[in-house]
Amino acid sequence: MRAHLGDQLVIESPTTGAARRDGEIIGLRHEDGTPPYDVRWSDTDEVTLVFPGPDAHIRHPEHEQPAPVDERRLGAGITAAPPAEVGNPGDIGRRVAVERRRRGLSRVEAASRARMSPDYLAYLEESPAEPTPATLLRLADALGTTVAALRGGGMDLPPGQGHALLHPRLRDLSPDECRTLLSTHGVGRLAVSTPDGRPLVVPVNYEVVEDTIVFRTAPDSVTATAAETEVAFEVDHLDEAMSQGWSVLAVGPASVVTEPEAVRSLSRHAHTTPWAGGQRDMWVSIRPTSLTGRRITPADR
Repeated sequence: MRAHLGDQLVIESPTTGAARRDGEIIGLRHEDGTPPYDVRWSDTDEVTLVFPGPDAHIRHPEHEQPAPVDERRLGAGITAAPPAEVGNPGDIGRRVAVERRRRGLSRVEAASRARMSPDYLAYLEESPAEPTPATLLRLADALGTTVAALRGGGMDLPPGQGHALLHPRLRDLSPDECRTLLSTHGVGRLAVSTPDGRPLVVPVNYEVVEDTIVFRTAPDSVTATAAETEVAFEVDHLDEAMSQGWSVLAVGPASVVTEPEAVRSLSRHAHTTPWAGGQRDMWVSIRPTSLTGRRITPADR
């Protein structure tokens, strides 16, 4: 008998062949997948060390249709995505890792919240695994997100479709809070006026260097028209599960970075290349003269 993390251990009646008990294998004691296993039983949610007998066999979920999820157990704000939205199983692990880091959780902390072993969480994040609906449910709850978000089911939907908070609190952010939220890099939206006078908003990958916002573009692109004008630059984040979030708005003059050593330094220390691809070697800097922001949270926070 050999198993992988995430497989199901099923114990059947030797007379009827009907399943008497089943659980998810969340820990392996041997690298070759042979027993014993750490099993989280579906009927009690307890984890025990199991030495399977002749009445037990392994079920591999990735070769089966996903089991239906009882929506009564999903909890407020957590929904299951239909099977068609699963996508690449490896993407689930990457989304789990991103959400965990976004909330500042170590693997041990996140695994504890999701009631699973840190080794299994590491396996999910690093391997093309297909966790069970129950496992995804626990992970979504632990990370404050939704099962659909971990599956990538909402990628083609605009953010903010959740219900508004019953008692929201909207407060202004200080300049220091805004700088902290801008952090070092990410994706923001640049608002410019095109040469024919039309307003335009374009998403760009940006960096923050000594309180200056910089981004790369091509000389003949629309975003290049931001140079030598006053622009607005906005960054935000929404927590769909909790219906809360924040936004930061920077306004100031934009200019082209022309000093060769500054250009080399920006290129050398950039955290990422522009997602849009292509040859984008022109750096534009924005020096905010105004930095404002707002955050929406429950009224009791």
